[in-house]
Amino acid sequence: MDDKKVPDKKERLLAALDQGMVMIHLDARRPGVLVPASVKTEAHLRLNLSYRFDPPDLTVGEWGVRSTLSFSGSRFTIAVPWSALFAIASHVTKEFWMYPEDMPPELLQQSAASRPAQPLPVAPMPVAAERPRTFLREVQGERRDEPPADAPPSDGPPDEPPPPRRGHLRLVK
Repeated sequence: MDDKKVPDKKERLLAALDQGMVMIHLDARRPGVLVPASVKTEAHLRLNLSYRFDPPDLTVGEWGVRSTLSFSGSRFTIAVPWSALFAIASHVTKEFWMYPEDMPPELLQQSAASRPAQPLPVAPMPVAAERPRTFLREVQGERRDEPPADAPPSDGPPDEPPPPRRGHLRLVK
């Protein structure tokens, strides 16, 4: 692996971890990767890392990443050398950094087959995802003369609903 990429991957991963949860994309078949046997043959393994998980041993060093994670409810200490890591995605900022030269060949072939031929971007390439728009809507409070929403339905005929309550806000000039 090109030693020039190590500081970049390390700095990006640490910066993303400072923001919150991060997903690392790796080739679990590469030499030095230590993951459970059930996922050892994965060409594209995704692992979530976060300081919120309270990892007792999360280490991001010159060699790569080490941490104890949970797989199907069982704890396992993983080890991922930088050469096996080919993408970093921040769940918080939606940034994504890809290192195509470290991607497994079959992923590159899949990617090339699914789109017109064009050169791969030079890594790292931050991609900011568009954030979903927030919409506000009016929510009416529960009326005291109505049964709670979780109450069983009554068998009797529905009564005429009371008139809506007046709002508690007023315009001040």
